[in-house]
Amino acid sequence: MRRLLTITALLTILGLPSWARFSVSAQSDGFTLKDKNGRSGSNSTSWGRDTTRGKKIPLPIGVFQWKIDPRLGTVIPAENTDTAVHNFQNWKLQEGMTGNFSHTGNTGSPRLSRIFMDRKGDRDFIFLNPLDYFREGVAEFLFTNTKSPITNLAYHTTWDKQEGEERVRGNFATNINKISGVGFKLDYNYARGYYQNQQNSQFGAIIYGYYRGERYSMHAFINSNHLKNAENGGLVSDTYITQPWLYQQKFGTKDIPVNITSTWNKNDDETYYLTHRYNMGYDREVELPDSLKPQPPSDTELLEGLEDSVRVVLSTDSIAKQIAIDSLKAKWERELVVPMEFVPVASIIHTFQYRHMNHTFYDQGKNSGYYTNQYWGKSGNIEDNTHLTSIRNTVGLSMNEGFRKWVKMGMTFFATHEYRRYELPTHLPDTSYLSADVEHEVLIGAEISKTKGKAVHYNINGDFCLVGQNVGDFNIQAQGDLNFRLGRKDTATVTVRANIHNEKPTYLLRNYRNAYIHWNNNNLSQQFRTGIQGEIRYDRTRTKLRFGWENLTNYTYLAMNNTLKEGASPESTVPGDYTHSVDVRQSDGSIQVFTAAISQDLIWKIFGWENEVTFQYSTNEDALPLPAINIYSNIYLNFRIAKVLRVQLGGDIRFFTKYYAPDYFPATGMFATQDAKYPRMSIGGYPIINAYANLHLKHFRFYVNVAHVNAGSGNMFYVPHMPMNPMTINFGLSWNFFN
Repeated sequence: MRRLLTITALLTILGLPSWARFSVSAQSDGFTLKDKNGRSGSNSTSWGRDTTRGKKIPLPIGVFQWKIDPRLGTVIPAENTDTAVHNFQNWKLQEGMTGNFSHTGNTGSPRLSRIFMDRKGDRDFIFLNPLDYFREGVAEFLFTNTKSPITNLAYHTTWDKQEGEERVRGNFATNINKISGVGFKLDYNYARGYYQNQQNSQFGAIIYGYYRGERYSMHAFINSNHLKNAENGGLVSDTYITQPWLYQQKFGTKDIPVNITSTWNKNDDETYYLTHRYNMGYDREVELPDSLKPQPPSDTELLEGLEDSVRVVLSTDSIAKQIAIDSLKAKWERELVVPMEFVPVASIIHTFQYRHMNHTFYDQGKNSGYYTNQYWGKSGNIEDNTHLTSIRNTVGLSMNEGFRKWVKMGMTFFATHEYRRYELPTHLPDTSYLSADVEHEVLIGAEISKTKGKAVHYNINGDFCLVGQNVGDFNIQAQGDLNFRLGRKDTATVTVRANIHNEKPTYLLRNYRNAYIHWNNNNLSQQFRTGIQGEIRYDRTRTKLRFGWENLTNYTYLAMNNTLKEGASPESTVPGDYTHSVDVRQSDGSIQVFTAAISQDLIWKIFGWENEVTFQYSTNEDALPLPAINIYSNIYLNFRIAKVLRVQLGGDIRFFTKYYAPDYFPATGMFATQDAKYPRMSIGGYPIINAYANLHLKHFRFYVNVAHVNAGSGNMFYVPHMPMNPMTINFGLSWNFFN
């Protein structure tokens, strides 16, 4: 009877709340029995006191960024470029980090990549394509997850306050918890211009948020851009730059006469974007390695958790002791926390995007003699507006990769509806107003992808237009990468991209009108475009090879259509000897473009030499002119002062061979091929040399960049009749704040 009472009392004690105060928690080195205060069994010596008080805990610093696929919201890992240190001095340059862009003048001006396979654009609202230096769309934006709230402030300016340039950026990101965060970005650029009527002013604001839970995830993005560019139509004569000795007096850049005055192109772009998905699946136990599996406590460890009086009783009764141990083990197993993971089997996806875009062309000068046609308006009082409102909804159903071992890829089916409303000026006697055209489009598509694993990844997607003005259009895109070892530690990466596009030219290439331009091209044929691009990267030797081939049938482009003024020489290249207009054209037959590029960096101790050479060939230089060779070379010393100040000191050169570069037409704010009926201007064969010092101290970056140090007479043009800026001294700084 005494033994029975002892066992009964023991089991009662084991069920008391004092035992319930212990739980099993997962640690990096295994599972440990802890009480409600986090103490490990009887080894705790703090007796409930907060031993961390008074100690300075270091602020956690760490940033992870990614992009998303605008259509389905798929997360795409990306490098952090906002806080990049190396070559920070090139970030502000309008011609790009490696000088592959041609542009009309100062920072924020319209630009065009000379590397054809790098050209990207907004298909629906073509006026925004030359302004990609400043604009940042959903596809390019970097969402940020940060361990501590981060603020980045950046300021870029030139030495010359009368004619210089300034850009201010502010970027803030913070996490709500580990899987959600919010942030915003503000950006302002103002460039006065070194030549007459060349001012640029741009303001952009972005607000974003995300939630990346196991079952539900969401990305939201709001963007507003206001872009204003003054137009001067280029110099009256290129000889002010190419042959300045012809003039008795010395002309400053602001003294050189230009073709038009009081003319602006203004673009407003607003985007509201939301993509979210709900994952359906099940929970399963996590397969832990033996080193992480929880080990049952020993008999001694189990008994140590009991009251002293109970242990005294059990020490004299072996049967009761064994019963107690068995009961404690059973309770440990019942209360053991088994790690579980959620396995998403299928996902329901919805993406919404609303965009409103407005293009306004102002002409308040006496410029009627510059243009061939004037369809309406009074000289000095022209304001033409073009609007686009776009609403797009995409729904998709996805079977996710890896929910079973034999499921090696994911598959998604989706459908998209898009509504587009275009409003263009239409002339009536003594007035003008906006007329609207509406387009509806229904697309269906599918995607298969493999993103897990280390060796092979791929993504293949396509869509087909079932209903709408663009019925019959289809797009197929494929991308894959292969990572393979070279030796024990080295890895080489091969990336291949292929595409097939069959698309009707966009609405604004078929229909557009303002005071000086009027085209109606509804008979344009569908463009058929196929291409393949590849990249081989070997990080150990800092080598990267790129290649590309594209075939374009019915290539659609803008072309200048000038008219020689009465009495002017047919051999003249002076812009003032012609009136100007632009047309939409399609090439006869097919155009092939071949591209090959090699990048090779050489690093030896503190010496660095970076090189990039790109070769191109176009089979139709009239419709698609490209320079045969583009070169970028950067030589520098990279060292530290007092072990904390990183210094990059050097210079770079940019060069491209001569070609008939696209002209620029102010009334549209876009580039167009030169008129082949008359003598054309050859651009290129002129080096651009910069010298710089780039410094980095902890979270602070600073540079001084003397751009175009070799400025002088010569063929210093990126665009016909629009010269490069003279030598400028540029400063920039960027500071990261963590709090």
